Amino acid sequence: MAELVFFSGTMDCGKSTLALQTDHNHRVQGRRGLLFTRFDRAGRAVISSRIGLARAALEVGDGTDLWVEVSRRHAADPVDYVVCDEAQFYDPDQVDQLARVVDDLDVDVFAFGITSDFRTRLFPGSARFIELADRVQVPQVEALCWCGRRATHNARTVDGEMVVAGEQVVVGDVSGQEGTLDVGPVGTVEYEVLCRRHHTRRQTKAHREIDVRERQLS
Repeated sequence: MAELVFFSGTMDCGKSTLALQTDHNHRVQGRRGLLFTRFDRAGRAVISSRIGLARAALEVGDGTDLWVEVSRRHAADPVDYVVCDEAQFYDPDQVDQLARVVDDLDVDVFAFGITSDFRTRLFPGSARFIELADRVQVPQVEALCWCGRRATHNARTVDGEMVVAGEQVVVGDVSGQEGTLDVGPVGTVEYEVLCRRHHTRRQTKAHREIDVRERQLS
């Protein structure tokens, strides 16, 4: 029996790597699948991981009807499974459409996404997956805060300072200078994972490095 499964966690816990591995595992067994993504860090129509893996995918737009997209392809050439990466960016209606794919077409859907944003608020898409999924799973690889504790929160920085207000979706990266996003007058946006303690205190890795330098100079 087909399932809607949501793999959810913070940034940098291997979700995209797991999405690609899931696709690989099913393909080598002869199953036929579709890959979808939205706002991948590497650009449009691709699922990419931080360890260098990538595969072409179908880009989900604001008006994409995933029920129509999957059912049309399924009618022409039966589909066994669907992999959806960056699922936090999907519209709640699109999550409903994926649930219909599972129930009406008997097609497995494996979705991978961040649970909450930099303000610690659930993404609407993620909230809908949690409400509808047959299973919600946390990837086994744990992201770590700079202090070594398990990272549970995503932080956004602008020009090095952590912020807790702004647009929910601004695509950046956690990989330092490579992959940062220059958003003009707003500044340079980067992302970092933190434990709850340091997210609450707004203490990012940059603050630790400043403290270390100050101690060395004192």
